[in-house]
Amino acid sequence: MTLSDPRFLCLHQWLQQELAADFSIELISGDASFRRYFRVVTAKNTLIAVDSPPELVPIKPFVDMDLAFADAGLNVPAMIATDEAQGLMLLEDLGDIQLGMLLTRDNAADWYQQALDLLPAVYRVTEAGAKALPDYDAAFVQRELDIFNEWLLQAHLQLEHVPHQLLQSCFDLLITSAMEQPKGGMHRDYHSRNLMVKDNQLVVIDFQDAVCGPISYDPVSLLRDCYVRWDDKLVSELRQYYFNLLRQQGMLAAEVSEQQFSRWFDLMGLQRHIKAAGIFARLHHRDGKSGYLKDIPLTLTYIVDIARRYPELQALGDWVEAVVVAELDKKGQL
Repeated sequence: MTLSDPRFLCLHQWLQQELAADFSIELISGDASFRRYFRVVTAKNTLIAVDSPPELVPIKPFVDMDLAFADAGLNVPAMIATDEAQGLMLLEDLGDIQLGMLLTRDNAADWYQQALDLLPAVYRVTEAGAKALPDYDAAFVQRELDIFNEWLLQAHLQLEHVPHQLLQSCFDLLITSAMEQPKGGMHRDYHSRNLMVKDNQLVVIDFQDAVCGPISYDPVSLLRDCYVRWDDKLVSELRQYYFNLLRQQGMLAAEVSEQQFSRWFDLMGLQRHIKAAGIFARLHHRDGKSGYLKDIPLTLTYIVDIARRYPELQALGDWVEAVVVAELDKKGQL
């Protein structure tokens, strides 16, 4: 970054005003949106500066959710300074250790239980900034599923023959399952890359897109991560752990059986992986972030495997394997 970059110049001038001290600054990452993150080093400490163009990614949702989550007792980044008009933030430096970097088959159960233990607090946060969180309703779920068709099937694979009736029939089933679940606060991107580890404690990040949605969404997002897959036995044990946790905390009605929760969990995960496959293609074609193409095959593996567990969704799994996976293979992207 140089001072010829207008956004960087704006950030640099703002930091001079806020810190009133000498500092150095280095880019540490961009993410799947248009935000950029910088590490700011002063004589006393290090901080994280966030550049979030206000016309593209306003910071108010992050600020509001940070305060709401902190009030709920969750560990979130401390905010040092914010400027909503310019889209700039100065945050606590959480270090560079994401949960995903630490996970092994031996320690995964313990770490994931810690992560699941945080979700009841997330679920209880249903408003931020004195406003109710957006409702993750049927239309919202449909819009997310449509990303799969628009960006993976059409823009990326350029498929000429798409079984739209089959897809929509399956999508309707996923939407029905999502809508029949209890609703509460939902992080919406809760996984091993959005949990930082500082002083051996989990810190929740990237929560600005929180909504009010189905109770199974965040746990399946965590346990059927788009970036890493764990064996079915571990996932099943952890799903049961969360089911029991919900029961203990009075957050799930007694008539909801473990079998019912398992179905909600599976179908919610299926919806998420269909959406994610489309988003990874969109990041490549629209945003020039080609690194996410390598994550598409895992999402498709989940789709095929989980869909085939349910007779009413088996045709979806068969088609994705026979056509979508095959087309990716032709492109050399498996």
